[in-house]
Amino acid sequence: MTPIIETHDLWKIHPMDGTGVEALRGVNLRVEPGEFIALVGPSGSGKSTLLHLIGAMDTPTRGEVLFEGKNLTALSDGERTQLRCHEIGFVFQTFNLLPTLTAFQNVEIALRLAGVSSRERTARVQGLLTQVGLGARTNHLPKQLSGGERQRVAIARALANHPKLLLADEPTGNLDSVTGEEIVALLEEVHCAGQTIVLVTHNATVAMKARRVLQIKDGQARLAAETIH
Repeated sequence: MTPIIETHDLWKIHPMDGTGVEALRGVNLRVEPGEFIALVGPSGSGKSTLLHLIGAMDTPTRGEVLFEGKNLTALSDGERTQLRCHEIGFVFQTFNLLPTLTAFQNVEIALRLAGVSSRERTARVQGLLTQVGLGARTNHLPKQLSGGERQRVAIARALANHPKLLLADEPTGNLDSVTGEEIVALLEEVHCAGQTIVLVTHNATVAMKARRVLQIKDGQARLAAETIH
């Protein structure tokens, strides 16, 4: 089976003051379909940089990122945009919801960008918001929702186009511990339904919910722990 993601000798060097800061140093990673992987490490270790590279949001200094065998660096900007739109879902620490749009509209916009018909959009959005526990909050603006509810909207939006890969960057970072546990439980449910997930976190408790945990330190990755549920 072709892996969802493969990286080969992946480097990312950020120019700074005439020199370079090595954010990633020769990372090799393989993500199989259906996996739930957590990337852990201290601030500045390179874990978010790695997530951005495998999500086609950035390009490496050298090395390769393969998405189902396709080299992302060989794709045009338009092809990378289409990949992010149709194949990859993103969940961010700060939710990234549009403040003037309702919960329904924030999820629907992902489907509009993908060219989904109006009738299908309505059914799919309502189903997704119900799935994440917000079926009765569809017409609320982000400012009318709690932090946990906003993150549920963000997860629904990330799942809207049936992505092959879900990337979550510190999804509990702006939430209290109880709400954070609820969001992780929701991600576990999504994973059990077949979704491939790569999650970045600094929280060891959150990380241990994953099936494989990789420690990112000084721009390199190593197996930190593996749990079977």
